[in-house]
Amino acid sequence: MSLRRRRRSRGEKAKATVDMTSLIDLTFLLLVTFIVTLPALEQGISIMLPQAKTDQLPTKDRKANTITIDAANCVFLNNAPISTSDLEAKLKEMVAEDPDVPVLVRGDERLDYGSVMEIVKIVYRCNVRKMALVTVEK
Repeated sequence: MSLRRRRRSRGEKAKATVDMTSLIDLTFLLLVTFIVTLPALEQGISIMLPQAKTDQLPTKDRKANTITIDAANCVFLNNAPISTSDLEAKLKEMVAEDPDVPVLVRGDERLDYGSVMEIVKIVYRCNVRKMALVTVEK
């Protein structure tokens, strides 16, 4: 203690240090958390998309409306569950507001062809001009 008192009395100030270890640990913890949770936020419904080579999707500057059909044949419009009759009514309402509304159809590859085509027929009946089937690039 006498050594510390002597140093301070000579005009030297006490040096303050910040331990950065805990801040670095916190930063990496947040980084890992965001890396793990970001894919779940982007794609709300987990499905296996079929693989194919596709052209650019018809979304341009607007956000496309997404119709998803999962492996249990449940239909979702923009990640919200919906029945096929309600889907048709909602699509007709969207087309009435904007005739060029883009619609993306995401069907699980484990579904039979008829289930996906039933949704595609609904989209055509609603006179949607811009529709695409979403696949995973090979």
